[in-house]
Amino acid sequence: MRVLDYGAAIDRITWFIREKVGEAGADGVVVGISGGIDSATVAHLAVRALGKDKVLGLIMPYYENGDLEDARLVCEALGIDYRVISIKPIVDEFERAVGGLDVKSRGNVMARTRMVLLYAHANAMNRLVLGTSNRSEVLTGYFTKWGDGASDYAPLINLYKTEVWEIAKLLGVPERIIKKKPTAGLWEGQTDEDELGISYRLLDEILWRMVDLGKEKSEIAEELGIPLERVEYVEKLIRGSEHKRRLPVGPVF
Repeated sequence: MRVLDYGAAIDRITWFIREKVGEAGADGVVVGISGGIDSATVAHLAVRALGKDKVLGLIMPYYENGDLEDARLVCEALGIDYRVISIKPIVDEFERAVGGLDVKSRGNVMARTRMVLLYAHANAMNRLVLGTSNRSEVLTGYFTKWGDGASDYAPLINLYKTEVWEIAKLLGVPERIIKKKPTAGLWEGQTDEDELGISYRLLDEILWRMVDLGKEKSEIAEELGIPLERVEYVEKLIRGSEHKRRLPVGPVF
């Protein structure tokens, strides 16, 4: 992986948040707090950049599980104002309107419901929505289009997941948040790495070589001592999710 000065990266991100909020004439930011490491890290960075009074955390559970407790821990440790809004009644109403949803479709509705709530609060308070997407997930399309992939600014979008872990340690994110298995909380027992089909540590090593360095697939496989098929799998994830990383396009006349 690349060698990153994490202290300098923290300074750069806090400056970025402060600058963008100022440019927009906004009164602060709203962050969706899931109980996971990405949202916890963004919340810490936002408080560092703006102060706790300008950061609102929205906790939007569908399931009653440990994520709610972890999300509260993040907000209370930082001393930020936060609100808990169960999205279950909203998602269930969507499901009734559609006539039933499979597990993955329901997960997409959950993510998009959270986006709507984030923007409703941000608009009402003259604030910006800070997203929590990281580079690993954006490059592989591991996010819901117009859901958790939607925000005004995304402070972690150029950091790989393994780099987010290191920054979280420096920021003082609670250890149990750092050590827990990453999950989007879209269904019971779901974990990011199971759904992605690869560990974040291996994924990041492949992505860095493929995207940042432009190395050939065979060279990457040889360097990492892994089957070529693993590298091709990551390439497929990148290509198959291209539509998620751009605005809609149409024919040119």
